[in-house]
Amino acid sequence: MRLINQSEVPVDRKKSPRGAFELARQHISLALGGVKDEGPWGGGHPFDVERVVLFPGKKNYPYHAHAAQTEYYIVLGGRGQAIDGAGKSNPIEAGDHFICLPGEAHQIVNDSDRDLEYLVIADHHRADVTVYPKTGKRNLKPEGRIVRVTDADYYEGEE
Repeated sequence: MRLINQSEVPVDRKKSPRGAFELARQHISLALGGVKDEGPWGGGHPFDVERVVLFPGKKNYPYHAHAAQTEYYIVLGGRGQAIDGAGKSNPIEAGDHFICLPGEAHQIVNDSDRDLEYLVIADHHRADVTVYPKTGKRNLKPEGRIVRVTDADYYEGEE
Protein backbone atom coordinates (compact mmCIF):
# COMPACT_ATOMS: atom_id res chain seq x y z
CA MET A 1 0.00 0.00 0.00
CA ARG A 2 1.15 3.54 -0.76
CA LEU A 3 -0.05 6.42 1.39
CA ILE A 4 0.41 10.13 0.89
CA ASN A 5 -1.13 13.29 2.26
CA GLN A 6 -2.54 15.74 -0.26
CA SER A 7 -0.35 18.48 1.27
CA GLU A 8 2.72 16.57 0.01
CA VAL A 9 1.60 16.62 -3.65
CA PRO A 10 3.09 19.38 -5.82
CA VAL A 11 0.70 21.87 -7.41
CA ASP A 12 0.85 22.17 -11.22
CA ARG A 13 -0.65 25.46 -12.40
CA LYS A 14 -1.80 25.74 -16.02
CA LYS A 15 -2.89 28.91 -17.85
CA SER A 16 -3.74 29.34 -21.53
CA PRO A 17 -1.96 32.09 -23.50
CA ARG A 18 -4.94 34.48 -23.36
CA GLY A 19 -6.04 33.43 -19.88
CA ALA A 20 -9.50 31.96 -20.57
CA PHE A 21 -8.36 28.60 -19.14
CA GLU A 22 -6.61 28.53 -15.79
CA LEU A 23 -6.40 25.98 -13.03
CA ALA A 24 -4.15 24.45 -10.43
CA ARG A 25 -4.05 20.70 -10.10
CA GLN A 26 -2.42 18.05 -7.99
CA HIS A 27 -1.65 14.72 -9.65
CA ILE A 28 -2.59 12.47 -6.75
CA SER A 29 -2.17 9.19 -8.62
CA LEU A 30 1.28 10.20 -9.89
CA ALA A 31 2.33 11.01 -6.32
CA LEU A 32 1.20 7.48 -5.41
CA GLY A 33 3.57 5.99 -7.98
CA GLY A 34 1.42 6.10 -11.10
CA VAL A 35 2.84 6.80 -14.54
CA LYS A 36 1.44 9.72 -16.56
CA ASP A 37 -1.02 8.53 -19.22
CA GLU A 38 -0.12 4.87 -18.60
CA GLY A 39 -2.34 2.16 -17.19
CA PRO A 40 -1.24 -1.15 -15.69
CA TRP A 41 0.28 -2.23 -19.05
CA GLY A 42 2.92 0.52 -18.66
CA GLY A 43 3.49 0.39 -14.90
CA GLY A 44 0.72 2.86 -14.03
CA HIS A 45 -2.59 2.61 -12.23
CA PRO A 46 -5.91 1.63 -13.84
CA PHE A 47 -7.16 5.18 -13.24
CA ASP A 48 -5.86 8.70 -12.68
CA VAL A 49 -6.90 10.99 -9.80
CA GLU A 50 -6.40 14.76 -9.76
CA ARG A 51 -7.45 17.46 -7.34
CA VAL A 52 -8.29 20.61 -9.28
CA VAL A 53 -8.84 24.22 -8.25
CA LEU A 54 -10.55 26.21 -11.00
CA PHE A 55 -10.18 29.94 -10.50
CA PRO A 56 -13.06 32.47 -10.65
CA GLY A 57 -14.11 33.37 -14.18
CA LYS A 58 -12.03 30.56 -15.76
CA LYS A 59 -12.72 27.38 -17.76
CA ASN A 60 -10.90 24.12 -17.08
CA TYR A 61 -10.24 23.00 -20.69
CA PRO A 62 -11.76 23.61 -24.12
CA TYR A 63 -15.11 21.87 -24.65
CA HIS A 64 -14.15 18.30 -25.57
CA ALA A 65 -15.11 14.61 -25.63
CA HIS A 66 -13.01 11.49 -25.23
CA ALA A 67 -13.52 8.48 -27.51
CA ALA A 68 -12.50 5.97 -24.82
CA GLN A 69 -12.00 7.68 -21.47
CA THR A 70 -14.61 8.03 -18.72
CA GLU A 71 -14.23 10.91 -16.25
CA TYR A 72 -15.94 11.00 -12.85
CA TYR A 73 -16.13 14.31 -10.96
CA ILE A 74 -16.68 15.04 -7.27
CA VAL A 75 -17.22 18.71 -6.41
CA LEU A 76 -15.54 19.53 -3.09
CA GLY A 77 -16.12 23.27 -2.80
CA GLY A 78 -17.42 26.33 -4.60
CA ARG A 79 -19.92 26.67 -7.43
CA GLY A 80 -19.81 26.66 -11.19
CA GLN A 81 -21.25 25.13 -14.33
CA ALA A 82 -20.74 21.74 -15.97
CA ILE A 83 -21.40 22.01 -19.68
CA ASP A 84 -22.83 18.73 -20.99
CA GLY A 85 -22.83 16.94 -24.34
CA ALA A 86 -25.79 18.99 -25.57
CA GLY A 87 -23.98 22.24 -24.68
CA LYS A 88 -26.33 22.83 -21.73
CA SER A 89 -25.01 24.50 -18.56
CA ASN A 90 -25.71 22.55 -15.38
CA PRO A 91 -25.13 24.30 -12.04
CA ILE A 92 -22.68 22.42 -9.80
CA GLU A 93 -21.72 22.92 -6.16
CA ALA A 94 -20.02 21.15 -3.27
CA GLY A 95 -21.41 17.66 -2.83
CA ASP A 96 -22.31 17.14 -6.50
CA HIS A 97 -21.03 14.15 -8.45
CA PHE A 98 -21.21 13.71 -12.21
CA ILE A 99 -19.78 11.43 -14.85
CA CYS A 100 -18.79 12.06 -18.46
CA LEU A 101 -18.90 8.89 -20.55
CA PRO A 102 -16.94 8.29 -23.75
CA GLY A 103 -18.28 10.43 -26.60
CA GLU A 104 -19.97 12.94 -24.26
CA ALA A 105 -18.52 16.44 -24.68
CA HIS A 106 -17.98 18.40 -21.48
CA GLN A 107 -16.35 21.41 -19.87
CA ILE A 108 -16.33 23.02 -16.42
CA VAL A 109 -16.70 26.78 -15.98
CA ASN A 110 -16.24 28.70 -12.76
CA ASP A 111 -18.74 31.54 -13.13
CA SER A 112 -18.53 32.46 -9.44
CA ASP A 113 -16.31 34.84 -7.48
CA ARG A 114 -14.48 32.11 -5.52
CA ASP A 115 -12.44 29.00 -6.29
CA LEU A 116 -14.19 25.85 -7.51
CA GLU A 117 -12.51 22.70 -6.19
CA TYR A 118 -13.11 19.17 -7.44
CA LEU A 119 -11.61 15.72 -7.88
CA VAL A 120 -11.56 14.03 -11.26
CA ILE A 121 -11.06 10.29 -11.58
CA ALA A 122 -10.36 9.05 -15.11
CA ASP A 123 -9.80 5.55 -16.36
CA HIS A 124 -6.78 4.73 -18.51
CA HIS A 125 -6.81 3.36 -22.04
CA ARG A 126 -3.91 2.47 -24.30
CA ALA A 127 -5.35 4.81 -26.90
CA ASP A 128 -7.88 7.66 -26.91
CA VAL A 129 -8.92 10.42 -29.25
CA THR A 130 -10.07 13.68 -27.72
CA VAL A 131 -12.43 15.59 -30.01
CA TYR A 132 -12.92 19.36 -29.79
CA PRO A 133 -16.37 19.94 -31.38
CA LYS A 134 -16.06 23.74 -31.64
CA THR A 135 -12.79 23.68 -33.60
CA GLY A 136 -12.72 20.24 -35.21
CA LYS A 137 -9.33 19.43 -33.69
CA ARG A 138 -8.34 15.99 -32.40
CA ASN A 139 -5.78 15.04 -29.76
CA LEU A 140 -4.33 11.60 -30.46
CA LYS A 141 -3.18 9.46 -27.55
CA PRO A 142 -0.62 8.01 -27.03
CA GLU A 143 1.03 10.20 -29.68
CA GLY A 144 0.03 13.42 -27.91
CA ARG A 145 -0.48 15.18 -31.23
CA ILE A 146 -3.15 17.80 -31.94
CA VAL A 147 -4.40 17.39 -35.52
CA ARG A 148 -7.17 18.45 -37.86
CA VAL A 149 -8.78 15.63 -39.81
CA THR A 150 -9.86 15.74 -43.45
CA ASP A 151 -12.02 13.21 -45.25
CA ALA A 152 -10.32 10.56 -47.37
CA ASP A 153 -11.37 7.50 -49.28
CA TYR A 154 -10.74 4.29 -47.33
CA TYR A 155 -8.43 2.81 -50.00
CA GLU A 156 -6.70 6.07 -50.97
CA GLY A 157 -2.95 5.53 -51.12
CA GLU A 158 -3.26 1.91 -49.96
CA GLU A 159 -2.99 0.13 -53.35
